Amino acid sequence: MPARSNDLALPTDTEPAIALRGIVKDFPLKRGAAVRALDRLDLEIAHGEFVAILGPSGCGKSTVLRLAAGLEQPTEGEVLVEGRSPAELIRAHRLGVAFQEHALLPWATARNNVALPFRVAGREVDRERVDALLELVGLAGFEDARPRQLSGGMRQRVAIARALALEPDVLLLDEPFGALDAVTRRRMNLELARIWMEQRITTLLVTHDVDEAVLLADRVVVMTGRPGRVLHVQQVEMPHPRGGEVTRDPEFHALVDRLTGMLDDPEPVAATS
Repeated sequence: MPARSNDLALPTDTEPAIALRGIVKDFPLKRGAAVRALDRLDLEIAHGEFVAILGPSGCGKSTVLRLAAGLEQPTEGEVLVEGRSPAELIRAHRLGVAFQEHALLPWATARNNVALPFRVAGREVDRERVDALLELVGLAGFEDARPRQLSGGMRQRVAIARALALEPDVLLLDEPFGALDAVTRRRMNLELARIWMEQRITTLLVTHDVDEAVLLADRVVVMTGRPGRVLHVQQVEMPHPRGGEVTRDPEFHALVDRLTGMLDDPEPVAATS
């Protein structure tokens, strides 16, 4: 894979795209006490892989994503993205991030919201790419609409297009559809599956929705309760592309039931791969 001009050189494909090794994360409390969110967590994600993280509430799964995004620093351990620190990738504008709250500029059009990363990076806006991304996420014809004129699902589509604007090497998604109703969320899952098939960007998704994880991911990582550790890593063998018919497959339901059972079981077991 060639290096980009004015950017960091990319590592070889033999190195993981994302590596979290021996991660401990403590959050300080009052009077010198601390709560341990993550304890000796290890996770590697290959180039072009889609990995979803599941776990009970408060297990630290969003902390994992925030570490990969450079928004938190580990108490112990090492976080590498494309063989570099997340901070280096952020400076090179090679990380795309989308959260549950879309954080669109309310006064800006969909086109200008997607163009924002170009302006933040001090680059000339690539208008063709901006319009192509809006078409990719199914918003052709809504380029001049402002967030208040869009539905919740449409606003999240704008947020994902914005995260893809600068052709990032890694896409980090933290419950991007968590605030949507069930019907819209299912529709957005299928849209994200389609987008990922076209882009093939290394993707880490944090979700509490087991169906969503199995539909989208190559591997599903199940975490223990706090302090978070890797409980189980499940390979999803169903081939891509996965459309709505996959959710009617007995294999899909069996896997969802298995992973749901792990989330319901409070007792930690040995991690598997």
